[in-house]
Amino acid sequence: MTDPVSEAQPADDTDRRTALAVDRTVLAAERTYAAWVRTGLAALAFAVGAPALLGNKVPAWLIMPTGGVLALFSGFCFVVAVWRELMPEIAPKPKTQRLPAALLIAVNGFLVLVSLAAFVGLLFS
Repeated sequence: MTDPVSEAQPADDTDRRTALAVDRTVLAAERTYAAWVRTGLAALAFAVGAPALLGNKVPAWLIMPTGGVLALFSGFCFVVAVWRELMPEIAPKPKTQRLPAALLIAVNGFLVLVSLAAFVGLLFS
């Protein structure tokens, strides 16, 4: 004769592990988002600082394209950050709340505009 309590426990344990795995997936997606934004901010900082850092060491014709590519790359990173954060559809409903899509789009949209402004500034400086 089997014990009904011991038969029910593996299903509950599996459900709990599944729920925890879904929460870990949400948190991993947020870490990936943060990594993309961090990379974009670093690229933007290097793009803006390229003329000052490379001013006397590299020919002038090479400084502006370098900064421009870094500014465009930073904009790319900000777009990919939002795309990667909003794309994963997690089948079971996670208990961990995800970042609001409107907030992600607003903040990263602003950062893309800053990247484009840096690109235009480097182009015409």
